[in-house]
Amino acid sequence: MKNNVTHRIQLAAVLVFAGSIPGVFANGFRLPDQDGFATARGEAFAATADNASAIYYNPAGIAQLDGMNLRAGLYSTYLDPTFSPPGGGATYHNQDKLVAVPQFYATLTPNDSRVSFGFGVFAPFGLGVNWPEKTGFRSVAIKGSLKYITAAPVIALKLAPNFMIGGGPNIDYAAVDLRQGLTPTPNNDYFRFRGDGFDLGYSLGALWQPTEKVSLAAVFRSSSQPNLKGHTTSEMDSVQPRESSKANADFTFPLNAVFGVSYRPTKLWNVEFDADYMDWNQVQDVNIHQDTPSTVVPISNIPFALEWKSSWLYEFGATRYFGNGWQVSAGYVYNENSMPNKHYTPFAADLDRHVFSVGTGYKGQKYSFDIAYQCSYGPDHVVKGSAPSLSGQSADGTYGFLSHVILLSVGVHF
Repeated sequence: MKNNVTHRIQLAAVLVFAGSIPGVFANGFRLPDQDGFATARGEAFAATADNASAIYYNPAGIAQLDGMNLRAGLYSTYLDPTFSPPGGGATYHNQDKLVAVPQFYATLTPNDSRVSFGFGVFAPFGLGVNWPEKTGFRSVAIKGSLKYITAAPVIALKLAPNFMIGGGPNIDYAAVDLRQGLTPTPNNDYFRFRGDGFDLGYSLGALWQPTEKVSLAAVFRSSSQPNLKGHTTSEMDSVQPRESSKANADFTFPLNAVFGVSYRPTKLWNVEFDADYMDWNQVQDVNIHQDTPSTVVPISNIPFALEWKSSWLYEFGATRYFGNGWQVSAGYVYNENSMPNKHYTPFAADLDRHVFSVGTGYKGQKYSFDIAYQCSYGPDHVVKGSAPSLSGQSADGTYGFLSHVILLSVGVHF
């Protein structure tokens, strides 16, 4: 009887682990907020791209900048996904609510040159979640984190006064840490995967101003597939001592395409709409490879299929400029859910979201700054029919989402 129970726990660990990892890739872990001015405008910035953060939003835009420009920012967020079990009862909250992520950009356009150079360091994916162990899905998910950093050298060419192109390689680093329990009851048992790795990608952008009042933009960011090398660790209190094995996994972060149009009826106004596409559909399979299978998870290769669906962010923003260097901005984003209920995971708790933002800033001859506030709200999303573990737990329940963001960016021009 004891062997049979242990065997069922072993199988549950494999199946639950296989079902939990994809949550890292949901839109809930994408970070499109990379600059205070852009975020205040609801990320609708690809067709404007007139500060050094264009390295991320549209590398062609750095051809609009003269001399040397440095810009640094800090993205600070209060993240609060929630969960209520089927039938109601207690509402559980993420326990790691505060996160801060920096960005840095530098550009150089030599005098009388049509060529501009740039370098940026930013985090296009990230954040994490830490659920209490009494949610009812501890054998599905307890804690997950993703750190993702991109270093991006870019070059831009001004082919004509109103037409620019740009792009360059992306050097991507990713680190994943995921943990879930092996039984429904809170105890000293868990299964964990930690790994990190690098990959190379690229980004391309174009910016065209067919008339004085209209700018059009197209941006493409390639997919990335770092091979994450690390360890799996498992422990079953009073049954099986801690075991560890070298392990690796190929995780795919999908391609991204943005199309934008900016309209400037006068020099005092800039209104922009961007359609931002994430091709999550290209992420189909993930395999975790253990060098030495543990007693708890006695399988060398843990394969599973994904059924993510591609999704869009629809971004709208407006800026009112004043003659003394000051401006105010506001924006709205509608963020589509990417995760089907069948493979739903609390590691991401992805759902449709409405994002509202406001901000202000100042641009002088040498110094500039922007500060933005953003509120993201996800209406309750009811999950039914998610695949259960053999211990009987599933991700079924009602999920909500709320976050508050402050993003401050400062710049200097030489």
